[in-house]
Amino acid sequence: MVTCYLRYIIDPYKLNEFEHYGKIWIPLVEKFGGTHHGYFLPSEGVNNVALAMFTFPSLASYETYREKSLLDPECQAAFKYAEDTRCIISYERSFFRPIFK
Repeated sequence: MVTCYLRYIIDPYKLNEFEHYGKIWIPLVEKFGGTHHGYFLPSEGVNNVALAMFTFPSLASYETYREKSLLDPECQAAFKYAEDTRCIISYERSFFRPIFK
């Protein structure tokens, strides 16, 4: 199991656009076999950092999702939405594995 952690730097004046972007992606990750844990928008503190986390059974299944998302029309529309609205300034992606009791 691998969890992808995304840290976004967003335009704080385009929070509604970023929220819409997140709502687009949640079912798309699930469409390709992932479990989305949600997007987390700024509340208190910094106003330009947002987070997202989702899990795939393995790094290989995540890579398959990435490959398929590049060909999927709904995913392409989501990428274009972010580009057109410019709600995302930058992002970084990290991967974690859980430890259970």
